[in-house]
Amino acid sequence: MPYMLNLILRTILMYAVIFVTMRIMGKREIGKLSIFDLVISIMIAEIAVFVLDDVNKPIWHGLAPIAVLVTIQVGLAYFSLKSRKLRTFVDGRPSIIVSNGQLHRREMARLRYNLDDLMLQLRGKDIDSLADVDFAILETSGQLTVIRKDSVDKDESSRSSASSDTSSRAGSNTNSSSDSESGSKDSSHSGDSDPSGSSSVINTEEPIEIPYDLMSTQGLPIPLILDGEVQDENLKILKKSRAWLKERIKEGGADKFEDVFLCSVDHKGQFYIDCKKTN
Repeated sequence: MPYMLNLILRTILMYAVIFVTMRIMGKREIGKLSIFDLVISIMIAEIAVFVLDDVNKPIWHGLAPIAVLVTIQVGLAYFSLKSRKLRTFVDGRPSIIVSNGQLHRREMARLRYNLDDLMLQLRGKDIDSLADVDFAILETSGQLTVIRKDSVDKDESSRSSASSDTSSRAGSNTNSSSDSESGSKDSSHSGDSDPSGSSSVINTEEPIEIPYDLMSTQGLPIPLILDGEVQDENLKILKKSRAWLKERIKEGGADKFEDVFLCSVDHKGQFYIDCKKTN
């Protein structure tokens, strides 16, 4: 076979192989590049060049290593769904750079992340002053997630207006609800929906003080239960107990910690509770 024809056919084949490989590895490879994803991508690219560089070597010398890398990546991605420790080891954790408008200089020094890097990424999000930033989180992909102060103020004002509207409606509907209470008791047992598999948002009366300087490796909001496992380390930092957490999940419709897939809380005291589905 002529050299050029062999090279062209190998190029087309390697293009198809890498295309299928990226499809198998999933959308997470396109949406972000963690350290592990970057290593896998570089190695696949190097193997493809190796196959095209020397057409005298069998093409299986390139396809076999690519198949091994894909197997490793898919296997680790699957087991990462089951183990948070493995997921943290492979992907790392986000780092909080700014919380409540204050810079975390120690965390920036640990990451070797200077002010020029921070201001560069802030300008990319149309923010020219740190005074406009309430939270800034450096994700594992290297992207900076920013929560502006004006968005936090709007959210708090909307919550306060919604609570006032709810209280006014409750006062007007008191008489009608008392008249229909006796009739609804009999039908409530047959009409109630199963709370399993549902999610709910609970707002506490007071915001929760979260020491983000002690949780510089955690994201926002703070996870308290992950896949039925209580995050005791986060509870300890928040100076809360399991009994306190159990009361919160009961408000969300769960009786046990094992029934909760995800429970998190933010600095405004808002809980998000997602219950597992039961057969």
